[in-house]
Amino acid sequence: MAHGTHSDVVNRLKRAEGHLRKLIEMIESRRECLDVAQQLHAIEKAIQNAKKVYIHDHIDNCIDEVAKAPNRRKRDSLELFKEIAKYL
Repeated sequence: MAHGTHSDVVNRLKRAEGHLRKLIEMIESRRECLDVAQQLHAIEKAIQNAKKVYIHDHIDNCIDEVAKAPNRRKRDSLELFKEIAKYL
């Protein structure tokens, strides 16, 4: 199921992908360690933020579904919620 933030997450990941390609070029061209470390940090943060937006959106939608679901489905959804929450 596509949620409202999926296009935002895809855009964030595409930007990170571009930064990752640039990082590889930086390493291959033997750029300064500090420049490489800064780029690594920026890529890591970009991916963390994309993950956070994606998971929070999923949780928001799951909680809404759980509230409307029959009891068995609620238990299944709560288990899924517990599983995905550990990735935050």
